[in-house]
Amino acid sequence: MQIDHRPLFAALGLPPGDLHDRPDSPLTFPDGGAYRIEIATAEGLASLQAIVATARELGVPVHRVTQGSGAMLLTERELAEMAALGREEGVEVCIFAGPRGPWDGTASPKTPQGGVFGWRNFGLDQLGYAVRDVQRAVRAGVRSICVADEGLLWLLARARERGDLPPELVLKVSALTGIANPLQARMLAGLGADTINVASDTSLARLAAFRALVDLPLDLYIESPDAFGGFARYWEIGEIVRVAAPVHLKFALVNAPNHYPAGRHHEAAVVAGSIERVRRAAAALEILRDVAPAARRSPGGAGGAVTSNEPNGHV
Repeated sequence: MQIDHRPLFAALGLPPGDLHDRPDSPLTFPDGGAYRIEIATAEGLASLQAIVATARELGVPVHRVTQGSGAMLLTERELAEMAALGREEGVEVCIFAGPRGPWDGTASPKTPQGGVFGWRNFGLDQLGYAVRDVQRAVRAGVRSICVADEGLLWLLARARERGDLPPELVLKVSALTGIANPLQARMLAGLGADTINVASDTSLARLAAFRALVDLPLDLYIESPDAFGGFARYWEIGEIVRVAAPVHLKFALVNAPNHYPAGRHHEAAVVAGSIERVRRAAAALEILRDVAPAARRSPGGAGGAVTSNEPNGHV
């Protein structure tokens, strides 16, 4: 018998491999945009205010911000204020569900080999705590949640179907879930994901393969934190939009401290980082206009129309 994976792949409707010809993506966001801007590490109201102010100053259309420390480290008033500012400015405020393994008395994720567990939830008790954390955030007006656990994603999607959570609640899969190939992404889409953060170093050929098998928006760091490799893919940005649309172009910072879990004890550094992330996005957009002037962004963002709260069926 000849050893060849391609007949199996073809029978299952899969490409024979990564798409090295890098075809154009035929998909967009519902508003026709090929890309949106996402700013990472918006850890509180002061950080979000700095992002909005800098976005206005530099003309950066911020569509989404993500918070990584978890809803449990914010008061309901803080959550409500962030959600309200997001609605006013047309910015999707995505809050991480907490707790998770490394922060909840589980030792394995803190060991050298246990890092493979990432920020997953251990046991049914911890999943229950995470659901309560999401319920609390939703009660405060948050309508976008970031998860790093497949089981929690399934639970939240079922709760959304049952009406226990709002139907417009966006479920974002975190980069900490470790999505390495398009079949994983397809499985997560089936579990109820609305948008999926793929690995920071996913090549253009691999991005094209993701897009061939998954129609949900992809989230990709253009500049990633050191913990994810510290990549700065500014001059690939036009090709990333072309092959991966619809895509959230996500900005963190190389050579910056890890703020998680964040708090007022280092709020000044978080705010300074927030301002710099928006400035980096401004530089990236200048490059994008040069290398791909026809690339269409979604309207809205800071100071524009609300672009958040689009549940399953983004594209």
